[in-house]
Amino acid sequence: MIENNVPVAYRKGRLHFATKTFQALRIAVNDELRTLQTGLQKGFEILEKGGRISVISFHSLEDRIVKRFYKEKEKKGEAKLISARNEFRSGGNKEVILASAEEIKNNPRSRSGKLRILEKKT
Repeated sequence: MIENNVPVAYRKGRLHFATKTFQALRIAVNDELRTLQTGLQKGFEILEKGGRISVISFHSLEDRIVKRFYKEKEKKGEAKLISARNEFRSGGNKEVILASAEEIKNNPRSRSGKLRILEKKT
């Protein structure tokens, strides 16, 4: 069924063309995005001052939720984003930590992971 509805141009590439379809179904059925949002909120509530929340996201939907939550807490003065620029290879900004080339070589699944760290101030 999926094959009949996916344009030929999308069938070529590194991933099987049905991968994203099944990923979307899994995310919806398991209510993963709402669960992530709830987990971030509840985790932050029980976190003590100076405590940290570290989240590794593996796709843009997850990362957007984590990034917005962290930025909201930082804007309100409740927390600060932790930078690890000098310790790890950084992405486009200092708040995201990506896998090193060596890590990706040893663990190809790590290539899409983004680590973000938030420290509670209040």
